[in-house]
Amino acid sequence: MKLEAGWVPVALSASIELGTSAGAIVEGSEIVVWRDNSGNAHVWEDRCPHRGMRLSFGFVRGDHIACLYHGWQYDTAGQCRYIPAHPSLEVPQTIKVPTYFAEERYGIIWATTASEASFPDVDAAMGVTPVRSLYVERRADEILAALAKAGTSNLVGNVGVLPAVDDRLLVAVQVVSPEKTAVHIVILGSPAVNAGAKQKHYAQWAEGFRFDLETMAEVA
Repeated sequence: MKLEAGWVPVALSASIELGTSAGAIVEGSEIVVWRDNSGNAHVWEDRCPHRGMRLSFGFVRGDHIACLYHGWQYDTAGQCRYIPAHPSLEVPQTIKVPTYFAEERYGIIWATTASEASFPDVDAAMGVTPVRSLYVERRADEILAALAKAGTSNLVGNVGVLPAVDDRLLVAVQVVSPEKTAVHIVILGSPAVNAGAKQKHYAQWAEGFRFDLETMAEVA
């Protein structure tokens, strides 16, 4: 799914800690996912307007993210607020990073340009436990077909719930490029019950799932 079409999973919430950032790619578009010190997640175009440096290489200070190259700082709306080389300059409002709508749900950070898009209906009342994100050298449609074959229910768009013995796994698919896909996996259930051994078990399962997909000649 494209960012213009609906909510796209871009990272596990647990993987973006306070005051950190990470780069990601959706349909070939580079984005930065970062979390300010108040705990809010943001998803922007991964490019500083000054010289094009990736903001995911930069650093977070409070509610600003700063470019690694020349230290230009941007607030949570993407507006440049401070240029170290010109500390007294009133920064023009035109210096702004393109931003996306971002929201956290089901233990995953999602982004879109379509604010009216709806989320898939998933029962996560008991909480969620992160497993991992992994990258698979396969097309998204092949991965979704394999998930459907494995018994994934409620498979709507790029999200589905996979039953696994006594557990349920939420699997969210992110298109990176035509031949590469990111898969974000969480256990639908409280960390008090699922953290530790179950996380490790399903992380190993995910590695096996990736291996099977990448070594198959064709995914039915």
